[in-house]
Formats: sequence, C-alpha cells, structure tokens
Amino acid sequence: MRRSFVHTRGSEFSKETASVLFLDENQGRSQHALETLGSNGTLKASLDKKAETTNKRIEKDKVESDDNLKPKALSSKTFPGSKTTKDTPKPSKVGTTTKRPQEKSTTAKSKKVTLTRGTKANRMSPAEDKLEGRTKSMTPTPLVPPMNKLDFKKIPKWDFEDIYRRDSHPRQTTCPESVMLSKDPDFQKALIPDIKIFMHKEDFNTSEWNRLYHFNNPFGFMGGNYTEVKEAVQLIPKLKDYQLLPVPKNEAHGCIRCAVVGTGGILNGSRMGKEIDSHEYVFRMNGAVTLGHEDDVGNKTSVYVHTAHSLSSSISLFKRHGMSGIPHNEGTKYVMIPEGMRDFQWLIGLLKNTTVATGPYRGRKLWTYYPSQFDPNKFYVLHPDFLRYIRNRFLNSTQLQSPHWHIFRPTNGAFTLFLALHVCDVVDAYGFITADHAKYPNYYCDKQKSRVVFYINHDYNLEIRTWKKLHDTKILKLYQGTEDTQKPENEEKKD
Repeated sequence: MRRSFVHTRGSEFSKETASVLFLDENQGRSQHALETLGSNGTLKASLDKKAETTNKRIEKDKVESDDNLKPKALSSKTFPGSKTTKDTPKPSKVGTTTKRPQEKSTTAKSKKVTLTRGTKANRMSPAEDKLEGRTKSMTPTPLVPPMNKLDFKKIPKWDFEDIYRRDSHPRQTTCPESVMLSKDPDFQKALIPDIKIFMHKEDFNTSEWNRLYHFNNPFGFMGGNYTEVKEAVQLIPKLKDYQLLPVPKNEAHGCIRCAVVGTGGILNGSRMGKEIDSHEYVFRMNGAVTLGHEDDVGNKTSVYVHTAHSLSSSISLFKRHGMSGIPHNEGTKYVMIPEGMRDFQWLIGLLKNTTVATGPYRGRKLWTYYPSQFDPNKFYVLHPDFLRYIRNRFLNSTQLQSPHWHIFRPTNGAFTLFLALHVCDVVDAYGFITADHAKYPNYYCDKQKSRVVFYINHDYNLEIRTWKKLHDTKILKLYQGTEDTQKPENEEKKD
C-alpha cells in the first residue's frame, strides 16, 4: 500500500533547518563555471568541446570488456571508477559469482576480483549487443546488482554523483540580458550551461542503466524495472529541435523572454494576467486552471510540465474549479518529469498509442489527456541528470541526510522554473511560494481562503529562500504581491 505523508506549516519538517546551497568550490568533481563570453555576449563554441570531453569521461566509466571479451568485475558496492561508499548495503546476488585470481584488482583495497554473471533474464539482448558494439557471440555486460533505497540511512554519495551528461548542441545566445551573463558568483559556480536537459532513445543502453541505477527516482533508476524503462526510453523520439524554444522573429536582440506561472494563491486577485501573456513564452505546471481566471493568470500556455500523477490528479482535483483538461494552445509543448516507474509505464502507453498494460494506470487511454492531434515531436522528457543537477547544486536540502531522504525532491514548480532558466534568457516567476504565504489561499483558483499545505517530500522553506535569493541577485524577477501585501505583519498601519 502506498502511503502519502502530509504535514502542515508549523510542524517539524517546516522548521527552517535547510539552507540555500549553491555548489562550493570544493564540492563535486565536475565543477563547471560559466564559459568565457565573447565581446558580443555570445557563449563561445568551446561549450561543444566541453560537452564532448565530459561525455567521453562518462563513456570511460562504462562497463568495459577484457581481452577475451568477457565482462570485468562490477563491484557490488560501487559503480566502476568510484570509491566505496560507507552507507552502501551489500545488494542481493544476481546469478552466480566466480573468482578470477589471475586478474589484478580493480580497486586499491581489494586483492581479489569477482565476476558477477547475469541470469538469463539479466543478459543483454542481441539488439543491445549491437548497440554496445558487440556481436552475438560476445559475452554481454551484466546489469548492476539490485539496490534498495530503503537500505540506505541517508542519501548515498558516489564519486560520480556530480558528473552529468553534457549536451552536444548547447544553446547559444546573443541576448545582452541573458541569465547566462549573470555576475552572481554563487550562480556561476553552480551553473552548467551545457547540461543535458532532455532524454531520448539514443540515451539508453546497459552502461547508462548501470550508471543511473545508483540514484533514486526521479534522479536515476534505482529499484526500477530494466525492461520497462528500456522500452519507454527507446520510444522517446530523438529531438528534431535541440532548442526547446526558438528566438522570436521580431526580437531584435535575440532574447527569449519567459513567464513561469505556479499555482500559488498569491495570484488570487493579482490582475497579472495581461502581464503574464505579454511574454513570448509561458510555462505552466500541475493544476494550471486558466478558464475564469484569465485576469489573474492569463490564458497562454507555451510549455506544460507534468508527471503522470500530477496530470491525472490535477484534472480530478481542479474539476470543480473548471479544469476539464490540461492547457493547450497551438504549438504547446509538453515536458514530462519521469518521477518513477508509473511514469515510464505512462510513456509506453502514450508513445505506442495503446492502453497502459501495467501499473496504477493500467487500462487507461492516455492520449485522451492530450490534444486530439498529439505530436510526439512536441513531447519532451527531462533527463535524470538534469533533475539531479538541480537538486545537488541549487536545492540541496538537509532532509537528504535523514532516513526519509528517498522521498524528498524539489517541487514540479521548482523543476519548471530551473528548466526555464536554462532555455530562456529572461525569466519572470509568478505564483511561487513566498515567506508571507499564510496571507493567501493555497491555490489561486480557491474562492475562499484555505490553509497552505506543506507536503513532507518537499522542502518549501528552502524553495522560499531560493526564489528570494534568485530575485535579489537579479537572476529572475519574482512576483511578490502588491506593496501592501508585502508589509511585515507586525507593522501597524499609519493614519
């Protein structure tokens, strides 16, 4: 039985114990500052070379074959090339284990090497052999032994924790106002301009599964089903447009200006709809009700971000507020956060245009949730590396050091806001939680004031401080209500 944990403002988990964490100079192995800028404000093409170098580094960490084309030992505790993690439990055996005393140790401490041979179900298919450059007669690479997130008392740390896939086609900008030109040192230290944002069918093979299996969902595949994840990812079309949003034709300086609209009650009665729709592109997520609320939130939707759960539950939850389906305009693009196995099961049904075969959405016809002319080429899936990068470098909560570490992740709104910061030049945020959230209803579509609910799997106080810091450093502009609503609660009104 799946349990939902909810706690409200004022309880233990809403104490301000977390701090905004941008990556320090000594944190992580792949520190990547903003690249040198040309005099015209354009990011130099050296990003392409940087992406190629980093991707080769990851390729080097893949499971290799020995001279006899037999797979080398894969440590039961670490990914190839990493150090043993103290909190890593010993996973259950997969297949049989055979000693190979004639081989040298692959680690400094171990003197013997063991070979974990996969069972028949865990061996690569002939198609995978071809993908990895092998022939049918070659011995396939085994899958990494199973790991269970419940066996870790806090988030496990791997040597490759802060190493990410890079995009071989990074976005270039000539916009003089671009967030990429921010002079804030903390933001520059944390930022990876060429981070790989989206996942598609060419991003999956056994070695990538083994690497990402070390991270819990949605940051990796730990505990996932190899067969279902493989089928889902290999259905995702390769990107036709490497840039999610094109530069508007009438934009003289090449700037991409975006509004990101959350569902926070701060927008109730705000009359910000016209300003929101004045942006070339508008991002929305979750229960993005616009009908009847146009004056406050506008009605344009360029990008809609969701998980399988947030999409299906929002339609049910917000039906009484007039939401009959997810927002769509001509050209709307849909971005999915692969939160867990149910999302990969959703992807299989959606992209194969069949009813879902397994999981909580079994029997559902998912294409009915999207516009009648659903275009797979306008459907994107966020890469686990991008999600982990956002958590590690911008929203690293102290909750990750607790036994409940595996249920924590940034909100869908947080992922959407950082997505916009990586694909847009100028970002304005509306409807995001602020320190004075108690003054407003939970959602902007609530007709009566309702208490803001804090869910245990998110660190809202951390996000409050992060949005304020990004606003104060001019990385984005955060709507914080009218001047009247921003007065301290203990300040008496003057006559």
